[in-house]
Amino acid sequence: MFVSDCLSVNEAGHLTIGSADTVELARTYGTPLYVFDEGTIRDTLRQYKGSIDRYYGGKGLVAYASKAFACKEIYRIVESEGCGIDVVSRGELYTALSVGFPVEKIFYHGNNKTVEELTYAIEHNVGRIVVDNLTELERISAIAISQNKVVPILLRIKPGIDAHTHNFVRTGQIDSKFGFALETGEALDAVRYALTHPGVALKGIHCHIGSQIFEIDPFECAAEVMIGFMAAVRDETGLILTELNLGGGFGIKYVPENDPVPYQDYMEKVSGMVHTTCRKYGLETPFIAIEPGRSVVGSAGITLYTVGGVKVIPNIRTYVSVDGGMTDNPRYILYQSQYEAVLANRAADPKDSVITLAGRCCESGDLVGEGMPIQSPKVDDIIAVLATGAYNYSMASNYNRVPRPAAVMVRDGQAREIIRRESMEDLVRNDL
Repeated sequence: MFVSDCLSVNEAGHLTIGSADTVELARTYGTPLYVFDEGTIRDTLRQYKGSIDRYYGGKGLVAYASKAFACKEIYRIVESEGCGIDVVSRGELYTALSVGFPVEKIFYHGNNKTVEELTYAIEHNVGRIVVDNLTELERISAIAISQNKVVPILLRIKPGIDAHTHNFVRTGQIDSKFGFALETGEALDAVRYALTHPGVALKGIHCHIGSQIFEIDPFECAAEVMIGFMAAVRDETGLILTELNLGGGFGIKYVPENDPVPYQDYMEKVSGMVHTTCRKYGLETPFIAIEPGRSVVGSAGITLYTVGGVKVIPNIRTYVSVDGGMTDNPRYILYQSQYEAVLANRAADPKDSVITLAGRCCESGDLVGEGMPIQSPKVDDIIAVLATGAYNYSMASNYNRVPRPAAVMVRDGQAREIIRRESMEDLVRNDL
């Protein structure tokens, strides 16, 4: 019925998430409000972890991609499921360390890590730093020497795979700001460069071909290319790389016409390619890491809004304005991302209207969606926008000095606040 399995309709005709009544959640915590279903998050992590155990004999790690949604509680959940994380900033790393996340299970990413960030990561013995460029490699070497340490690293490689997704979220092709290219010989040169630098220990390689990918073939191709490169490194330098991080990018269902492949299918077919290609080149199967983010939290989350106005422009469109918008979900203005919307207080009714869901900001482009089927809304109705668990809170802003919303986690029908709503005082806290 809905794009996420954790959603249903109760006897009152209200939308529920994880068996919790969304109308009651809106009354209790206010709107806009991010709501997450803990059961869905845990189930997805367990599916991924189970696939590592099954297809790689447990020789691997699921590392949740923090950029999708980072807060203390999500890190606690990920740790309790025996998984790792990847981080892309000092802020994400600080948040993880603040709840005692195991440093050996942390991958540190980014194409322009500052000296301060690298120093902080090395001081705290982060498990793996994923190196993006030669300048960064030199910085890591110098910092490691100053701290009398040897830092384990992976090199980020561009495998040249064309993932069929939005241009802004394609990161595996040669024309990308991320990583070392294979086609130009840059990647092999980076390996040789790493071997000449003290203070670093090159353990393996990493790739990420894009996001919101529905096909399996690009992942299989990336695995084949990366294993082939590991064989080339062995043949050219004698170095045996023992780790392969295949990144993430698995698609989710945002609207009914999206048709993501079951994650088990991804894992089974990609593992088959890994094992086959390793046998071809006479390599031992490496330690495999994957980095799902959106697929862990995206479908587990919704955003609740209160309708503030309905503006009908005859023969043009109907604008429905809500108390949120681009400040809590900038993905439409960035990517024209599609969503499904439901009138939470009349979720059982047929969708008899098509609307443009408008935000409250002083921007013509502040929309959550256009051409959205929904039940006819009225002022003070509660609208739920579905599958907003990824890249909503993490990309939220204070544009127009709008406070960021609260977030709650639901488990077995019971909700708990995990992020407080920002106050007016929060908005001026750093002003001088």
